[in-house]
Amino acid sequence: MNENPYILTIAGLDPSSGAGITSDIKTFEAHNLYGLSVCTAVTVQNDVSFKKCVWIDEEIIIAQIETLFERFSISVAKVGIIESWSVLDRVIELLKKLNPSIKIVLDPILKASAGFDFHNRQDDLAIFEKVLRNCVFITPNYEEIKELFPEKTIEETIAYISERTNVYLKGGHRTAKKGWDEIYYSAIVQMNIAPGVAKVYQKHGSGCVLSAALVANLANDMPIEDACKNAKRYTEQFLNSNESLLGNHEYM
Repeated sequence: MNENPYILTIAGLDPSSGAGITSDIKTFEAHNLYGLSVCTAVTVQNDVSFKKCVWIDEEIIIAQIETLFERFSISVAKVGIIESWSVLDRVIELLKKLNPSIKIVLDPILKASAGFDFHNRQDDLAIFEKVLRNCVFITPNYEEIKELFPEKTIEETIAYISERTNVYLKGGHRTAKKGWDEIYYSAIVQMNIAPGVAKVYQKHGSGCVLSAALVANLANDMPIEDACKNAKRYTEQFLNSNESLLGNHEYM
């Protein structure tokens, strides 16, 4: 067996490897973890164009997860794009059944930059509330947090979610104080993380990388504040690894 701890990503396949499971695996390995993956969707895209998403049947997703747990000890998992809140709920229920102490981080990817909607909006949001309570972190960006509860303000949404789980609000899509991230944890603590560099180069999949780095840090038993700060710094290193839309990963 591999000597590095195992960590799981449950997400879509991006052929360009900028986002999704292959991006997560690269991030995990840069943090000295062995990445396992479960595919929830096959996308037709590159780093600038999104054309199609083909969802994997729920029974196949479940079978992938169960088969991995037959062989590997998994204590931390990241969940990315998934077809609906109801499928997400069943996936998380299964993870909790297979390992009641597993730490789950949800990266709620709702839309591709090209406008493709990844979620069935008719789903009962009561299911989503249950999902939140079973996760240790949710990592939306500013566009995503506005979409989660359109009838609420961002402040109301943050208050609602942070009563149920920890929130890492990515600041890359902010109009004011761009690049400032906000962390809400233990229901009462707020921490702001300022940009550590003056300039970054835009990257396809940078949000996936930040969430994967956070998950990796939690798998490596970092305290929450250190895990968040290190994830931010790793992402900035990734963003500035070159000037193209596809970044390089460097070992920590």
